Amino acid sequence: MEAAGSLAVNNKMRGCVGGVGAGSPQQGKGREYNRNQRKDSEGCSESPDLEFVYADADKWAAELSELYSYTEGPEFQWNRKCFEDDLRLHVADKNWTELDVSQQRAHTMRLLDALEVTAREKRLKVARAILYVAQGTFGECTSELEVQTWQRHNIFLLLEAGAFNALVELLNMEVENSAACSSAVRKPAISLADSTDLRVLLNIMYLMVDTLCEEGEADSEDWKTMRQTFRAELGSPVYSHEPFAVLLFGMVTKFCSGHAPHFPMKKVLLLLWKTVLCTLGGFEDLLKMKAAKRDLLGLPPLPEDSIKVIRNMRAASPPASASDLIEQQQRRGRREHKALIKQDNLDAFNERDPYKADDSRDEEEENDEDNSLEGEPFSIEREEVMPPSITQPPAERLAFPKGLPWAPKVREKDIEIFLESSRSKFIGYTLGSDTDTVVGLPRPIHESIRTLKLHKYTSIAEVQIRLEEEFIRCPLSGGEEEVEQVPAEILYLGLLPSLPQYMIALLKILLAAAPTSKAKTDSINILADVLPEEMPTTVLQSMKLGVDVNRHKEIIVKAISAVLLLLLKHFKLNHVYQMEYMAQHLVFANCIPLILKFFNQNIMSYITAKNSISVLDYPYCVVHELPELTAESLEAGDNNRFCWRNLFSCINLLRILNKLTKWKHSRTMVSRADACGFQVCSYSKKST
Repeated sequence: MEAAGSLAVNNKMRGCVGGVGAGSPQQGKGREYNRNQRKDSEGCSESPDLEFVYADADKWAAELSELYSYTEGPEFQWNRKCFEDDLRLHVADKNWTELDVSQQRAHTMRLLDALEVTAREKRLKVARAILYVAQGTFGECTSELEVQTWQRHNIFLLLEAGAFNALVELLNMEVENSAACSSAVRKPAISLADSTDLRVLLNIMYLMVDTLCEEGEADSEDWKTMRQTFRAELGSPVYSHEPFAVLLFGMVTKFCSGHAPHFPMKKVLLLLWKTVLCTLGGFEDLLKMKAAKRDLLGLPPLPEDSIKVIRNMRAASPPASASDLIEQQQRRGRREHKALIKQDNLDAFNERDPYKADDSRDEEEENDEDNSLEGEPFSIEREEVMPPSITQPPAERLAFPKGLPWAPKVREKDIEIFLESSRSKFIGYTLGSDTDTVVGLPRPIHESIRTLKLHKYTSIAEVQIRLEEEFIRCPLSGGEEEVEQVPAEILYLGLLPSLPQYMIALLKILLAAAPTSKAKTDSINILADVLPEEMPTTVLQSMKLGVDVNRHKEIIVKAISAVLLLLLKHFKLNHVYQMEYMAQHLVFANCIPLILKFFNQNIMSYITAKNSISVLDYPYCVVHELPELTAESLEAGDNNRFCWRNLFSCINLLRILNKLTKWKHSRTMVSRADACGFQVCSYSKKST
């Protein structure tokens, strides 16, 4: 289980900005600590729990709406007009939903045949008509659920007709279109119109991949077979002799190199994320594959699922700001050193519940802590360690599980290190990797060794490293190494030749989309697929575009963080050295300082940001009459208490940081040095 998981993947995340840390006892007389009855009106010192469910993706409507920018709103009706004009030429006086399946299949084949025309304008109209079909023919629907039903039906028709293969060929042609690339490079300002063809193709492909990624409850056996075949082909080198994800990675690097600045990068990254998720699998699939691999290697089953365990843990507040932390350290330095504590008090503290609050403090110390240590992240880091008060009624205490919420894991190396230090201390010699001989060691050491071995855990990575070392030591006697061609292995082989460039490109875009980044002249332009041809002329249009731009950046951060995390986890399961190679290039590209820079902001403000206009989200905007937008409604935003994608991105980045620094002391020290640098810079700016 990941070490940072206890803070990262929590079903309920409580926030606190400049106030009492979540889960810590509230100080002062006459105040009660109640997790379920806290009010926002009491100030920033108290923030309610956020009912957040960490999963592979958000709900269907939310994921679908993020594909389109608000600037693309008028194109929904353009797609509809292109389809209806074409349908009237071949089927008189009938809507799409009134046709039987054979007629729908015949018209779908007719549309795909029309994609092969050489005239760009005609091809674009046909592509828009196909996009309208993939969008669920919303003009004939009256609800979002009906749009979803028809969208799934139509996408299976497109898949059966071979639409995805045709779209990949067209996408390859657009990517290699040197005339469009050179024209975009010469333009001083790139807008939405420069990527029209690419956006239409990417929209259709995203809708197909996203819909076919999950199995529907009402899917027939034919649909299930088609879906499994599609997932297998998507992860195989059948498209231009490489997996489809490699083509998308190539688009990312071409965009970052400046040779194709008109590429709609948000759509490319979203399609890349869904492709990786569809071919490799999500977190639940990963857990199943991990259990199967442990069984294949003869290892005991997993003790638990870390994500499920953390969902039942107490919420944790984000850390205080840099200036507050420095002020706390200065105040602590001026205090008296803590006095020696008797052994019986230490025993009482060790036996206490580590998750229960410690309210037995002197009145003077309570007032001091209440005024000077507000926002302290963890109440366990107090200067005094006192046993819990026996006079406090047990009903006022929170009932959290005693001890660690997850099963401890001890490596073989941990046991060897402990035995080596114990033998050096008590006997004066060591026995190397021998973990069985305990002659001459005191009885408490025997008990400690027995406890460590009781929780011994052998990971898949340890077995893979041991097998690799044996193969290198005896390459001839070991025979030829057999490598199973699973989707992760196929994808890694496709990415391997240019893996450093892919990682650098992703981090470049992440840096440009980070909210803490400042605009620079040499930075890449990631707003090419959100800026309109004509800039806004009214205050309302400017506000709408500002919301759209911020939303655009948040979606890019979400897609990149999800792609990196999925690749790290799947490569580690396939072979730990693959993950280490990818992590090494992420570290070389300054991924650790970038993530720390991302978190050098007010996280609660980022999580609760309201950069969305719910009435303009697809599919709501095409099945309901839109109200008149005002500046007040744009400022108010939606009614959600937090932004799912932003919280999802923060958790993913924390887990990536954990992957990069776990068991890597040098990387951990670099992270601490960078974090201290950010704190000092923030504090100095605030002081000046």
